[in-house]
Amino acid sequence: MRGRLVRVGVELVNAEGAQALSLREIARRAGVSHGAPRRHFPTHLDLLSAIARQGFAELAARVAAEDREGAGPRERIALLARVYLDYAGSRRGMYELMFRHDLLESGRLGLRETSLPLFARLTELVARVRPGADPVAVAGALWANLHGIAQLWHWGSLRLATGGADPAPLLAAALDAHLGPAEPAP
Repeated sequence: MRGRLVRVGVELVNAEGAQALSLREIARRAGVSHGAPRRHFPTHLDLLSAIARQGFAELAARVAAEDREGAGPRERIALLARVYLDYAGSRRGMYELMFRHDLLESGRLGLRETSLPLFARLTELVARVRPGADPVAVAGALWANLHGIAQLWHWGSLRLATGGADPAPLLAAALDAHLGPAEPAP
């Protein structure tokens, strides 16, 4: 039952967005009474956190599937960033749920810890690209920049401001700003 409730929640958030994730609607779609989720998830935050964990797992799997260990660290950062922006655009509701402040702050089901391995990977790669810099600070600033691009692109603000139809030039500028200019291809 627990797994079914989470699966239904994932389907619901992907189809209708984070605002659709009421206990009553998840229970209805799972074919159980509206009180059934409480037997498996004591609070609404617990169920939302379990659903968001699935989002972090999916994002991590996408990054792992695309990552090329033999590539240079900057190329791997660019790939991670593209996957992140693609995920934010293609799984909008899940992306919004994953980064809800109340869920991350609640500590429910170790959600915060679930999000940290991807940041650790980014930090490790940044350390290799920018030796001597504080890799946590640079990775944090880059991640904040990526999150801003994802949000502002979704809202239409960046398209309006830049007149662009593709966030790729913004990503390239963010990478250059945080990692230094890319080396020209040989």
